[in-house]
Amino acid sequence: MNFKVFFAAFSTIFVAELFDKTELAVLSLAAKEKSKLDIFLGAMAAFFVATLLAILFGHLLERFVNPKVMRYVSASIFFVAGTLILFDKL
Repeated sequence: MNFKVFFAAFSTIFVAELFDKTELAVLSLAAKEKSKLDIFLGAMAAFFVATLLAILFGHLLERFVNPKVMRYVSASIFFVAGTLILFDKL
């Protein structure tokens, strides 16, 4: 296992998900439901599937698109989305 890659992925996802709508949805469920374990397992299963799909899609894209181009496109999408959210347009 490459721990440098592991910790890069962990820290990036951890910081990105803090106070995100996903975390707020889990927080809301935890406040109204009794079984915290069911909420935890359901949230982890959903995040697992979403992450697996992202990895598979990224691997597929890697065959057709240069990874450097993917980084620039991803950064541009995040920048545009962030700007639109900042100005309450999204």
